[in-house]
Amino acid sequence: MKKDSKKALVIGGSNGIGLSIALQLADCCQSVSIVDKNYPDDTLPENIHITQCNLLNNDFGFLADFDDVDILVFTAGFGRIAPFETFIDKEIENAYTVNSIALTKVLRHFFLRMKSKENFYCAVMGSIAGLVSSPLFSLYGATKAAVCKLVESVNIELEMSDSANRILCVSPGSIKGTKFNGALFNDLTLTNSLAQEIVRRMFSREQFFIPDYEKVYKNVLDRYYADPHLFGVDSYQYKEKGGRINLKPQLKVGYLSGTFDLFHIGHLNMLRRAKEYCDFLVVGVHKDASHKGKQTFIPFEERCNIVRSIKYVDEVIQSEPEDDDIYKKGIVKYDFLFVGSDYKGSERFQRYERFFADKNVQIIYFPYTQGTSSTQLRESLDAIAKQNK
Repeated sequence: MKKDSKKALVIGGSNGIGLSIALQLADCCQSVSIVDKNYPDDTLPENIHITQCNLLNNDFGFLADFDDVDILVFTAGFGRIAPFETFIDKEIENAYTVNSIALTKVLRHFFLRMKSKENFYCAVMGSIAGLVSSPLFSLYGATKAAVCKLVESVNIELEMSDSANRILCVSPGSIKGTKFNGALFNDLTLTNSLAQEIVRRMFSREQFFIPDYEKVYKNVLDRYYADPHLFGVDSYQYKEKGGRINLKPQLKVGYLSGTFDLFHIGHLNMLRRAKEYCDFLVVGVHKDASHKGKQTFIPFEERCNIVRSIKYVDEVIQSEPEDDDIYKKGIVKYDFLFVGSDYKGSERFQRYERFFADKNVQIIYFPYTQGTSSTQLRESLDAIAKQNK
């Protein structure tokens, strides 16, 4: 396909079908922007740009940076096959936030563009699970049912406003070659042909697409509509026998610790950046600053309450003397440990790196940003105190 001046935005395009679609669009568009909390493992063409963003932050101000795009694709989402009782509250909230609420907010942001006379192309990811009863996939199916009905209804509004633009709702069953079903790597050779078909149908302004419909899913839907209860029972037994039930909540947990005395923008930036990586952020607050040979100005409980009120923080605990003690004692089995880059290479963190090497825990070193620091605030307070003596 010949490249033109179109600009595309792919939300959730760092892997799987989202990445395949981004690569297809890169062949025909001037630029493609991927927004995701993770970075792709693959080497990308020069006209693909990455913006890191965690949709769980419920902060959609980033969309203003993409108001000039002509193409919007939303493939972000997650789910697991499991009994309903195994889902914890945070996982339920996260599933609806990413799969349904984020998509709704994104579509609302671009909706006036869709209603205009200008060409605007859009595709979103629904699911067969959102069209039929989905026992043992109930949470994911419910979030995708919301997606399918939203797009169906909004397309009618577009039609009644005399706009030629439409939203393509892609509702697959299982897609081979993605990490969605627990695979460790993408296999783009298995997703490229589907990505091509999705892009083609999106540009043709189709409204609904079920991959493998004639071969597989026509029969699935026919059986569901003929007897929804029997279909649900069969579906339950099929999943139960398939060996794909996952009892572990789908949460990537992050941990960082700090004194958080004289809370300032540097603290806020670190918490925000940490939450970009994880689904659940635990913050350990030091009882005092004696480990640094300093005193604290704000009492421990007040500092905990300040940190707890930050929207990026999911839980606040009292820190341990060592960050790896939190993990060793089973207080928090985190997937990410966050710390400032000035600790990188220190004896302490070299020891941490050795300890976590075989535990699938990643240490993320954040460079300190210019701006206010606790040291500057303390020095200013000390100067004022000396003047008043």
